[in-house]
Amino acid sequence: MTHILAIDQGTTSTRAILFDRAMSVVDSSQQEFAQHFPDSGWVEHDPEDLWTTTVDTCREVLAKTGLTASDVTAIGITNQRETTVVWDRKTGKAIHNAIVWQDRRTSSLCQTLRDAGHQAMVTEKTGLLLDPYFSGTKLKWILDNVEGAREQAEKGELLFGTVDSFLIWKMTNGAAHVTDATNAARTMLYDIRKGRWSQTICDMLDIPMQMLPEVKDCAADFGHATADFAGAELPILGVAGDQQAATVGQACFQPGMLKSTYGTGCFALLNTGDTPVISQNRLLTTIAYQLDGKPTYALEGSIFIAGAVVQWLRDALKIIDSAAETQELSQSADPTQSLILVPAFTGLGAPYWNPDCRGAIFGLTRNSGPAEFSRAALECVGFQTRDLLEAMQADWGAGSGSATLRVDGGMSASDVAMQFLSDIIGAEVDRPVVLETTAIGVAWLAGMRAGVYPNMEEFAAHWQREHQFAPSMDAETRTEKYAAWKRAVEATISV
Repeated sequence: MTHILAIDQGTTSTRAILFDRAMSVVDSSQQEFAQHFPDSGWVEHDPEDLWTTTVDTCREVLAKTGLTASDVTAIGITNQRETTVVWDRKTGKAIHNAIVWQDRRTSSLCQTLRDAGHQAMVTEKTGLLLDPYFSGTKLKWILDNVEGAREQAEKGELLFGTVDSFLIWKMTNGAAHVTDATNAARTMLYDIRKGRWSQTICDMLDIPMQMLPEVKDCAADFGHATADFAGAELPILGVAGDQQAATVGQACFQPGMLKSTYGTGCFALLNTGDTPVISQNRLLTTIAYQLDGKPTYALEGSIFIAGAVVQWLRDALKIIDSAAETQELSQSADPTQSLILVPAFTGLGAPYWNPDCRGAIFGLTRNSGPAEFSRAALECVGFQTRDLLEAMQADWGAGSGSATLRVDGGMSASDVAMQFLSDIIGAEVDRPVVLETTAIGVAWLAGMRAGVYPNMEEFAAHWQREHQFAPSMDAETRTEKYAAWKRAVEATISV
């Protein structure tokens, strides 16, 4: 029993990754699943797709490696956060599609709550903003709109969970209704200072608290996956939301350390230690990780669209066949053109938090084509990241503004995108040897809990840099480009 099985349940696919005793990837399996868009700004998943792809990828990676469940010490789970599932306690069947973190259907409800003066209370308790991004208003929508749901919930017949909770419930055959502190902190229902569900907020949203899971540390006993799942009973010992798992995987354990993950969206986390810093610049205060009952806090900036903008070029505009093409195309773009793409496809996240504006492109000419669109797509991620870092600098102090940024996620593999990121923020960008930071973060949590992986200090020393990008853009150009971006955002919001 020398392997850790990490489940990375993401927004567009599910992956299972096997790590060996040295924390190296042995092999992985991945399956995509369907996205559902039933209305403008609405995004859903079929919860059964999340479950079946989890089962299939775990079994497949074991089969590929010739290993069995008896070779696995423990399971770690990392997941798309905020995505909301409500299921029947008896049958384990969801009563509605999962409402995905990107979904904006509760925008008007959030505005009503803000108008009623609830924002300050919600931020003080949860560190979050009243925004449809978070799970709380999604849960209320399901209870209010699925026939009979509220009555069932009040009778104790329904359970709520983020994706980790739903998977664990299924894996343990209903024996464990649990989550970890990092996922709980993203529901807008959890008091991050007191470490418990907030009765006040649940009352405000009319949510029966008996629906909510038990909250545990990130490294804890979350129950045992039954033999039906992978062939033998396996303990689930590590759980963290994907961005917090990446923070752990990047070994950002000291206050002031900063990481940014580029997946479907982009998420930057700044470790603020044992003190929750309430942002004055519309960032989120959240739990980075919790060990031995002690939470470590972070400031987080969330960008809704990062890698998804490249998917848009491929799937909607059909001007590329694969994401990798953007690298070469962007380098061949006309240097005299200055396209700026504001990818507000589902609104803008931090620091703007405008759920209603939509995307826009500025600077189009008759000669604008795939190369210029590709460059604008890659550059918009750098611009958005600078927005986040400037807000963090204002909240945390000057030190965070010059800190090296550790990056990971699919788009971090693009040298062009990372060089522009370094140029536009005017700081070094470090890309690690192991880009699977989300998976290795949760694998370490599970393996450390099982006693097969090293302690935090040794794990941090294990981190290695693959490449450092240093800024090469002159200060005047940097200032001009960023000013043009800010004007484009202002124009997009004002439409």
